[in-house]
Amino acid sequence: MKKIMLVAGREFMATVSTKAFIFGVLFTPLLLLAMAVLLPKLMDTAPPKLKGEIAVIDPTGRVGVALGAQFSPEALAARREAARRKVAEVTKDLAPAGKAVADQAAESALGGTPELSVVVLAPGADLKAAKAPLMVDAEAGPGRLAVAVVHPDAVQRPDPSAPFGTYDLYVRGKLDDRVQDEIRRGLREAIIEARVEQSGLQRSEVEGLMTVRAPDSRTVTKKGESRTNEVANVLVPGGFMILLLLSVMTGGQYLLMSTIEEKSNRVMEVLVAAVSPFELMTGKILGQMAVGLLVLFIYAVLGISALAVFAALGALDPWLIVFLLVFYLLAYLTIGALMAAIGSAVNDVREAQSFMMPVMLVTMLPWLLWVPILRDPNGALATTLSFIPPVGNFVMLLRLSSTAAPPMWQTVLSIAVSALGVWAALWFAAKVFRVGILVSGKPPTFATLLRWARMG
Repeated sequence: MKKIMLVAGREFMATVSTKAFIFGVLFTPLLLLAMAVLLPKLMDTAPPKLKGEIAVIDPTGRVGVALGAQFSPEALAARREAARRKVAEVTKDLAPAGKAVADQAAESALGGTPELSVVVLAPGADLKAAKAPLMVDAEAGPGRLAVAVVHPDAVQRPDPSAPFGTYDLYVRGKLDDRVQDEIRRGLREAIIEARVEQSGLQRSEVEGLMTVRAPDSRTVTKKGESRTNEVANVLVPGGFMILLLLSVMTGGQYLLMSTIEEKSNRVMEVLVAAVSPFELMTGKILGQMAVGLLVLFIYAVLGISALAVFAALGALDPWLIVFLLVFYLLAYLTIGALMAAIGSAVNDVREAQSFMMPVMLVTMLPWLLWVPILRDPNGALATTLSFIPPVGNFVMLLRLSSTAAPPMWQTVLSIAVSALGVWAALWFAAKVFRVGILVSGKPPTFATLLRWARMG
């Protein structure tokens, strides 16, 4: 046991002390933290206001007047305030720090309130002459920003069964897309206003008939009722899936690479002279398992911090952390054993690709089926995959973190089946590792690996 722990300690330090590990694993959290601190400051710069006019050729005689009202200073300010209220409604559940970032992002997306005036041209005005002022640079300052040509049937149709007409829009080059959206929104509202007025109806009555306020849904469980948190319902299962996959694949990849490197450099032969192949393999697996645990801890802290920002920390069941560790150990020991076997059998990374492909497909299967599993966590697909190692480790964790957790007997049975999978993977890896570390030359096939496993 002492030799195994010495190998494990050497493997762990050799991995975490490399520049690649420090940059690849530790740099990302630091980058996210820096962005969280600097992003609000970078978004604090208000974009300049845009001034200009919109020319309208309106044969209906109704849209131009309504458009002028849509772009009055009072109407523009009211629309900006309505947009801010919508953002506030979406971000009401965020923690203060997260809400500040979201509000800054919303203000940047909205931009400054433009000062737009509407010029109604004669119905028969020359379109080419109307568009001529648009042919200036974007930095030219105030001037004509757009020309809208309303179709004659945009307000009143000659045939009641035919669809309404629309409008054509011509804009200045490099015009801010937010201003273009504002112009399109104003034209849409102006045309609708003209249509409603032409029909002899009241706009407020029509909107009242078509508006149904959607209340917040409430989730009902055995523990009681609570307001449904859509953010947590998506973040929690996805976060646990990513945590498990990232930590398992990180440890497995490092184990594969270190095994191949030591074999190609003949270091493996020196190590085998001091420890048995089984002790060497076990120590390497345990060392890289500690690396994966370190990665899991780092990103779990980030995930919990994200839930705190979204005020969804209450949706995190503490037992999920326990199950995350359990399924990490089961998944890693299975995948790590297979990676150790592959690394001992090949001579370089290129030869390992054909053996790694099935392992990668198995680990990615729950990720590819994430949406159907999450939509029906107790369905036939999710339940069946829960008892197929090592896929079952990922699927069961996804089901446990969903809104409809599986029965406890399925969780216990999945852990038991996964434990049998770990035993089978370690048995297979030990047989292959013992032979593979001392074999070089032509890369083996799957049949060769099976023959090595059957050897006494």
